[in-house]
Amino acid sequence: MTNPMTGEVSLTIDGQAFDCKLTLGALAALETGLGDESLIDLIRRFETSAFSSRDVMAVVIAGLHGGGWTGNSDDLMTAKIEGGPVEAAKAAALMLARAFTPPI
Repeated sequence: MTNPMTGEVSLTIDGQAFDCKLTLGALAALETGLGDESLIDLIRRFETSAFSSRDVMAVVIAGLHGGGWTGNSDDLMTAKIEGGPVEAAKAAALMLARAFTPPI
């Protein structure tokens, strides 16, 4: 069961529900993948709705890995995400928000 208080976000891929979470390790991997960009740049793009599909994929993959998924980007290229690209973008934005919001 997804626990939003620990930063988890649920995403259904190919009919299977996954709990995604941007752990410190997942954030470090995400940051490495961004190259010269920073996490702040990525967050700013999500806050201003200027993100790309590459941004969404990067965050979703990092969150899946943080949740224990062992797949890779090629696995998601042909996968069906319930709710499509809009749901994937919402999940990515929510993961970023939850990763940097302390629980109440």
